[in-house]
Amino acid sequence: MEILSIIPARGGSKGIKRKNLKPILNKPLIAYSIEASLKSKYITKTILSSEDDEILQTGKNYGAEIIKRPYELALDEAKTAPVMLHVLEELEKEGYSADYVVLLQPTCPLRDENYIDKAFEYYFEKQKEGFDSCFGAYSFGYTHAKWKILHNNKLEALYDFRLRPRRQEEEQHYKMICENGAFYALKWDTLKEVKDFIGYNPAAYITQRIIDIDTVDDFKKVEEILIKRNENA
Repeated sequence: MEILSIIPARGGSKGIKRKNLKPILNKPLIAYSIEASLKSKYITKTILSSEDDEILQTGKNYGAEIIKRPYELALDEAKTAPVMLHVLEELEKEGYSADYVVLLQPTCPLRDENYIDKAFEYYFEKQKEGFDSCFGAYSFGYTHAKWKILHNNKLEALYDFRLRPRRQEEEQHYKMICENGAFYALKWDTLKEVKDFIGYNPAAYITQRIIDIDTVDDFKKVEEILIKRNENA
């Protein structure tokens, strides 16, 4: 079985300058995802995609194969799925294809090879039930009363609160989950068909929340967790 992992890491970053190369415990951020991919017992090929030569060289130094993406796929408004499809196109030119593709975002350094392998095993089992893809997620309880905070801090109800159901009406309650950004897997052909890294009928591999780095405070939190993890190793 051939499983390709794609780690997308562009050079630009609005929130934190050169985020993908920022060190955590003397190792650049992208190194953690590369090492987890290489240590996975299921992943057979690890590709780092970037438009940035320094990021590509750093990825190569840590053992990843590299593909340079076009500049237009590294702009702020660029989506991740076209980046993955570009990798597939480049590999197909070399005569390569895989059974599965997994997206490993470099902003999840706490996701290790054990997480990846368990997520794959869960996905393989869920395929027997007809699920065509899988993503990592965490749960924040059961509810029917969900709201969205908009960019201007106004609230938007995602249910009809004027017809608020009683809490006792159990069928009105459902488990709320959120993508954690750590793992997205699907078949090679499914990715090409849906042109996205989540299929038509995805399964969710639910665990405790994993930090997806977005701020300087996130870097500090991850460092603290990794220090404790190393002390207990």
